Amino acid sequence: MAKRLLGSQLFVSRLSFYTTPKDLKRLFSPFGAITEARLVVDPKTQRPKGFGFVTFESDVDAQNALKAMNGKIIDGRLIFVEVAKTITPEQGDDNVK
Repeated sequence: MAKRLLGSQLFVSRLSFYTTPKDLKRLFSPFGAITEARLVVDPKTQRPKGFGFVTFESDVDAQNALKAMNGKIIDGRLIFVEVAKTITPEQGDDNVK
């Protein structure tokens, strides 16, 4: 399995609850090739929670998208875009006792 490059995945928050994964991909596709665009959904209602992730093939494309899209108004909502934080196995072990 190919390893994802550090910084190629973006976290997008404050999305409209009507945004679909297809919409998310369409919004970010002008900046480069996207390998994944997904929204986080509520497990009970299956409705989007208003945030998601966009993964680019290139770190450079992700950085360009971040600069261009952070603070934009999309579907009447001010969205925020940042590099997604990943949890390493060492960080995850701190909470397990």
